[in-house]
Amino acid sequence: MGPGPGWVVAVAYGLSSPLSAGVMWLEIVLASVLGFVIYWFVSRDKAETLPLEDGWWGPGARPPGREDESIRPFKVETSDQEIDDLHRRIEKVRLTPPLEDSRFHYGFNTSYLKKILSYWRNEFDWRKQVEVLNRYPHFKTKIEGLDIHFVHVKPPELPSGRAAKPLLMAHGWPGSFYEFYGIIPLLTDPKNHGLSDEHVFEVICPSIPGYGFSEASSKKGLDTVATARIFYKLMLRLGFQEFYVQGGDWGSAICTNMGQLAPSHVKGIHLNMGFILRNFYTLTLILGRRFGRLFGYTERDMELMYPFKEKFFYKMMRESGYLHIQATKPDTVGCALNDSPVGLAAYILEKFTTWTNSEFRDLEDGGLERKFSLDDLLTNIMIYWTTGTITSSQRYYKENLGKNIMAEKHQRMKVQVPTGFAAFPDELLHVPEKWMKFKYPKLISYSYMPRGGHFAAFEEPELLARDIIKFVGLVERQ
Repeated sequence: MGPGPGWVVAVAYGLSSPLSAGVMWLEIVLASVLGFVIYWFVSRDKAETLPLEDGWWGPGARPPGREDESIRPFKVETSDQEIDDLHRRIEKVRLTPPLEDSRFHYGFNTSYLKKILSYWRNEFDWRKQVEVLNRYPHFKTKIEGLDIHFVHVKPPELPSGRAAKPLLMAHGWPGSFYEFYGIIPLLTDPKNHGLSDEHVFEVICPSIPGYGFSEASSKKGLDTVATARIFYKLMLRLGFQEFYVQGGDWGSAICTNMGQLAPSHVKGIHLNMGFILRNFYTLTLILGRRFGRLFGYTERDMELMYPFKEKFFYKMMRESGYLHIQATKPDTVGCALNDSPVGLAAYILEKFTTWTNSEFRDLEDGGLERKFSLDDLLTNIMIYWTTGTITSSQRYYKENLGKNIMAEKHQRMKVQVPTGFAAFPDELLHVPEKWMKFKYPKLISYSYMPRGGHFAAFEEPELLARDIIKFVGLVERQ
């Protein structure tokens, strides 16, 4: 009986005998060449689009008649009652002491959490942060039965003879539209922030349905494709026939789906996270350490992906527990998080430590304030807390991952829209250029970013802005 897959893995880790290794390496190389041939035939570019269907996510049956398409101004507000209730709940917190020398290896360290709670209760000024949120214009409009919230920022001034380029920026979990507050002025007013004004943007930042101030679906099934369709309708309603899109985390999937739904309207897609599931190259992860150049990996790719066990396997095991809960039974944990601001803060802020840099788990404070201010972090928490949307935001995992995702048409489809990708070194999983080109054959810009992690716009707004501007310049010159 011939050697099985387990033997190949053993060879990859140098566990075979020297006598048989040479023969097996030859077999692996030949198999890889054969794989490339099969891959070429199977994955030839096909110009497909997703069907632009319709939906109704509001309560009950869809009412007769045309949906109200008016766009209404919106302001974030608060009250003494809301703030007093928050303070009472923080004061009644009951915490479990951390284990000695555990730092952030068991999750959010409660010794450090006490410091955050003291600041939140005694120094954090939610009224002031509400004013910060209202610094940019907010709006709501009804789409497919849901009140969709968005921030819409126009340039304060334009160079003579220039038009602003519309750019939709889509957030993910556990973020919000507030992640983009640092990058918005760099894109809408680049010259006054030390950047080139060759390209000036009009930025639209919608909240995903069920996140923040966007109404949650009353029905099952609202996934990234449905969200992409809603956001596409939003852009048309705002009068944009052509526009750019940008996103990370769920925003990456939403922007990708927008390109698949309406490629003639989406001028370009810029991403800082890649979801590449159906891909020959993902099968090369184990062998890539020895055959990286054969698979098209650069030296930088190798640094970011290996050793495989630490950079991929153990890292995914450490950081994906939440995903399994939210993709299966989000409402259960949602009950606890929606009732306790302290629990909500610990659950969300933990992601801003190790998703920013996995080595932050070795620090007593999780490195939380190395890249973010407590005011910014707590403002993001307050958007979830005051709107009561943690449960509906977690359901998004169930709607997208609680099914046979590999059978979804959009996972099989390529994206025939010019694409740019910013590879931040501390992202949860590095996606090499070769992987991106499989899904996005019109990839025209791929950048190895010098620093930064998962929350790129929040953490490194200038780096991300520069890469977006570079990408748009390439598209415009085509």
